[in-house]
Amino acid sequence: MSSCLHITDYRPFDQKNPFLAPIIVNRELYKGPRSCMHIEIDIRNSKLRYEAGDHVAIYPQNDTKLVERIGQLLNANLDTVFILKNLDEDSSKKHPFPCPTTYRTALTYYLDITSTPRTHVLKEIAEYCSDEKEKELLKTMTMPTEEGKASYSEWIINNCRSIVHVLEDLPSCKPPIDHLIEFLHKLQPRYYSISSSPKFYPDSVHITAVVVEYETKTSRINKGVATSWLKEHKQVIADQPAPIVPIFIRKSQFRLPSKPQTPVIMIGPGTGLAPFRGFLQERHHMLEQQNKPLGDTILYFGCRKRSQDFLYEQELNDYLEKKVITNLYLAFSRDQEKKVYVTHLLKQNMEETWKIIGEQNGHIYICGDARTMAREVKEIFLETIEKYGNKTRKEAEDFLKRMESQKRYSADVWS
Repeated sequence: MSSCLHITDYRPFDQKNPFLAPIIVNRELYKGPRSCMHIEIDIRNSKLRYEAGDHVAIYPQNDTKLVERIGQLLNANLDTVFILKNLDEDSSKKHPFPCPTTYRTALTYYLDITSTPRTHVLKEIAEYCSDEKEKELLKTMTMPTEEGKASYSEWIINNCRSIVHVLEDLPSCKPPIDHLIEFLHKLQPRYYSISSSPKFYPDSVHITAVVVEYETKTSRINKGVATSWLKEHKQVIADQPAPIVPIFIRKSQFRLPSKPQTPVIMIGPGTGLAPFRGFLQERHHMLEQQNKPLGDTILYFGCRKRSQDFLYEQELNDYLEKKVITNLYLAFSRDQEKKVYVTHLLKQNMEETWKIIGEQNGHIYICGDARTMAREVKEIFLETIEKYGNKTRKEAEDFLKRMESQKRYSADVWS
């Protein structure tokens, strides 16, 4: 792959044709036991263009140990060359991934072996169980009954079992490797909010990514496919070929207002801060390079401990000093006995929030967890509009919907 570094390819780089980009910086941001990487990816030879708020997609590789484990469990020679043809007549692709190839290559680069398998996969491999109890367990989980759904939810979902774990825990299940490969889903790119602005970094894109690693109920250590792979490239060594990652840019609607005088409120706990680092670089450029006055720029950031996971602390303090940030509200949830989150700070600052959105036509941006944080933040904004805008609940909801339609209320969230 490194030989491609010297080839200038001017085709448009996209999902089907990613750019093989060098990693030029990979440094640790956390000071505690967890890991969060600041990664800078070189796009000079790509003609790729991005804007603050866009996403960069990375095609990862599966852990070689998991790939080897599948070979062991199925008594398969992973270096065997094979061809997989697409039987879907509606598909324009003859093969689901480049063929001929080896089982090792397919399992490393093209197939998802870490997600929880769907019921149709379990149904297919059940036929290869020589133990009747194991066969019955798999068949039960594929049934559209309450018992089947509960069994699948408990045994697969709650225990975070991948196809590797299923084969380990049901040792009599030995499907032919070529049959298993037919039913595995394709390994998908991972999307990250770009944490830089082309105003300052036209030749690189930055990402801010927490390394995913957790223990399951079956006492296994599950690791994030992309972040664990990227962590292996922690050492970017001078005078050595740079680690290469396949990438493309996905455009976003997550954009700062066109007028720098428009006030903004940004809520980004944890790595939700990522796109706002790019936004702050944009505002900084407008202020210092273009001499444009800025509207209020209010940032809410939260993490567990100030001493361990306060991302880009020095940068944020510098922006505060330079008046790029007007107000910086910080919530360190575990630095005191009673946990404090950004939602608590938002509740305390309802009057200021209403002044921004109700009187100054300001914009709101939210980035982070969709399941709890984003939902709670939206509820606080509704309460703010009700209380300080003197509106009924229905009027507050309509107000927020208008903000969304005007792109004054934007969320970049994930579950």
